Amino acid sequence: MCTSHDHSQVEPAQAGAGRRSFLRATALLGAAATASVALPAAAEAASASGWRPDTESRRFTLAVMPDTQYLFDGPSIDPAPIEASLRYLLEHGRDDNIVFLSHLGDLTQNGAKEEFAAISEAFGLLDRRGVGYSVLAGNHDIKSSTDDQRGPTPYLDAFGPQRFKGKPTFGGASSDGYHTYHLFRAAGREWLVLALDWRLSAKGYAWAKDVLAQHPKTPVILTTHELVVAEEELSDHGRQLWDQLVDGHDQIFLTLNGHYWPAGRATRENAAGNAVHLHLTNYQNRYFGGAAMIRLYHFDLDRNVIDVETVSPWILGRAEKGLNELERQELELSGDADRFSVDIDFADRFSGFDPEPARAARPASAMLVRGTAAYWRFDSAVPGTGTVRDLSGHGNDLTVVSVGGGTLGWSADHHPDQPGHGSLEFQGYKSPLKGAYLRTVDGAPLNSATFGGGYTIEAFYRLPADWDPAHHAWSGIVGRTGTGRDAGKTADDPDEPLATLSLSDDREPQWAMRPLNQEGIATNWGQETPLETWWHLAVVNDGRHTTLYVEGCPVVRNPSATATGIASAGLPWLLGGYTYADKIDQILHGRLGDVRIVARALPVTSFMTH
Repeated sequence: MCTSHDHSQVEPAQAGAGRRSFLRATALLGAAATASVALPAAAEAASASGWRPDTESRRFTLAVMPDTQYLFDGPSIDPAPIEASLRYLLEHGRDDNIVFLSHLGDLTQNGAKEEFAAISEAFGLLDRRGVGYSVLAGNHDIKSSTDDQRGPTPYLDAFGPQRFKGKPTFGGASSDGYHTYHLFRAAGREWLVLALDWRLSAKGYAWAKDVLAQHPKTPVILTTHELVVAEEELSDHGRQLWDQLVDGHDQIFLTLNGHYWPAGRATRENAAGNAVHLHLTNYQNRYFGGAAMIRLYHFDLDRNVIDVETVSPWILGRAEKGLNELERQELELSGDADRFSVDIDFADRFSGFDPEPARAARPASAMLVRGTAAYWRFDSAVPGTGTVRDLSGHGNDLTVVSVGGGTLGWSADHHPDQPGHGSLEFQGYKSPLKGAYLRTVDGAPLNSATFGGGYTIEAFYRLPADWDPAHHAWSGIVGRTGTGRDAGKTADDPDEPLATLSLSDDREPQWAMRPLNQEGIATNWGQETPLETWWHLAVVNDGRHTTLYVEGCPVVRNPSATATGIASAGLPWLLGGYTYADKIDQILHGRLGDVRIVARALPVTSFMTH
């Protein structure tokens, strides 16, 4: 038991909406050998070539192990649970892309040599496979009344800097040996684990600040034994750590500690105005001293989330032999403080100390791929009744059409992967109809083109926060005027335009058009696209079938019927406008970036986003 502290109850934190589904009992029960003494054959085979996480994958896992002191307590030493957890890391390292393990202190109950000898031997499982990990001293591992200047201890003999030298993840240690830092590569970048002693002296703080100064662009996970004590509450020592180290160092985005129970979380805003997530995890008060439970922090930089789960491989591994009543209760921890998700926009969170460079604008000439029929971009404002040139050189220029005195604005805002660094601001309104849109000039070659051999239409758009379906739904992004009746096709609604890439009242992109080989309207549907976000759309027809892409991903509702070309009545194309019965009916409310039409099917790798 931890001494000289308050066992305040920590209220469970609310779980995030995007939880990772954890119940992998089938996989773990099938690997019940994790409870055995020898390293299972599966683990031997999986790790025979050494520990090699995928350092470029944008999904990786940090494993965390809190207080194991009751497993290493004088004459009652039982290393089986911790060995099972460490073998789990070896067995599942590749599937979960486990990059590192952090122990949070109180490895032992009494800090005795015999206790450290036993847990040191257990960690040898990781040493022999080259797995990166960190440990730190808790109050039970050393004399709790001392700080990092306490001198030699059995803890240092077993887990001092000498143990980590030569490991590829070991960065260095303080001169006293009680603080270490570790570097691992994941998601294509460097991450730092700062493992701090139970109590820091002035020298300890100075060393930690120097480490951070030496790695100014590296995100940092701080591990220590005591920091969070209760829901949204720090201990006295935790407040000192916050004030002297965490608050002023924006690199620290996550802290992990044990010592108190039950598990809980806190979130604080640092001096830079960014959130720091502070997590308490400790299960020593549960069955079998916590049974060496491990926390798995699953980072997903594409989804901008960390999914957290808690598991005891030792208990799951025993299921084959039958579990007792308490073991069945501990088979899986699914409480809100044990299994949850943390939403983090990693690029934005790290931008203060390591901003991602903006993608440079690309010349228009680089966008003129073979078959380009028209290409428009908005690098500057368009005069009230001015012209937007077709940069393909084919003469498909655009002119401004004002309705109800509406005008077009301009913004430097753009999709991060858009070739041109600018966009037009459309300010359409349904009733009374007002705004401005663009149309191709009379006689433009595009007006009569039917694209029988295939086509690709691309556009970037962004809808503002005040977008209202009652006033802005069904506005066109890009489309062809002329009705089905004009082209001699009267199936379905003959007053609908021949082609329109529009946004529904649920902000779903829809490509609705009349192919050359059909009387009726063929429709592709996308999913709802959130407001205040830039989106890239692409409609690709290979001469037989049409596929709608959102951000380079095909949507589910793409029709299987053969669709060849686009019917034409020789009338203009529109940007930002939608017609019905040959009259303007709706105008876009939002921003429109580069638009390109190519007279052939392009692969995703040739879209303007690449």
